[in-house]
Amino acid sequence: MFVKPIKTRVLQPPQDDLLAVLRRSIRHVPENSVLVVTSKAVSIWEGRCVLQKGNTKDALMRLEADYYFPKTETRFGDYQATVKHSAFISSAGIDMSNSAKYFTLLPISPNESAKKIWQWLRKEYGVKRVGVLITDSHLLPFRRGTVGISIGSYGFVPLTDYRGTPDLFGEPLKVTLRNIADGFAAAAVVVMGEGNESTPAALITDIPFVQFTDKPYKPKNKNDGLLVRPQDDVFYPLLKKAKWKKGKGGIRLE
Repeated sequence: MFVKPIKTRVLQPPQDDLLAVLRRSIRHVPENSVLVVTSKAVSIWEGRCVLQKGNTKDALMRLEADYYFPKTETRFGDYQATVKHSAFISSAGIDMSNSAKYFTLLPISPNESAKKIWQWLRKEYGVKRVGVLITDSHLLPFRRGTVGISIGSYGFVPLTDYRGTPDLFGEPLKVTLRNIADGFAAAAVVVMGEGNESTPAALITDIPFVQFTDKPYKPKNKNDGLLVRPQDDVFYPLLKKAKWKKGKGGIRLE
């Protein structure tokens, strides 16, 4: 697997043409590759920027988050634990870095955003088997530092199902699925960086284990999908007992 960072000019909030920026920086997209794009670039493309003047991060977070911890439950100020797009993301993904005088919010529908970029790639570069992945950064419990996570994708199957196949000693695997989407996100965010690199995208190639598709990914049942219902999550006992407040974002933990 090869991960090639794509350096571009700086995207300008509150809105900029991401596709034009990518066109100038990407000469060729090979078949059987995945283009990874950071959510901030997508959000600026979609105009998901709010002036800092007259607004507060806390108020926006309560509107954007699916669930959040109130400030009284944290010692980190505006950096609050939240659930957004079925992921643990600080402050519902609202960011002030590399945003000039704006708050940058996450895309409303990352899968739909990925589909639009996928359609553009196929038309612009004449490629058929290609995937698109949109990333954000999140924190892991008991670890310092951010790690890339996928919040939307299109054009490839995000999981490899090992269930029923033998392990090294011939024993059938019962629960193992490989999370390709988040693995790609973590690798891409490492090379894209988190500061002033101006590298909002990466191209991942040499990935023969990926299954490409021109249809939306639809799992066969609730046990086959990338996203897990809170009730079916191994961490649900902790999630259920936490002092969550419901935001305006959507999913329910009950």
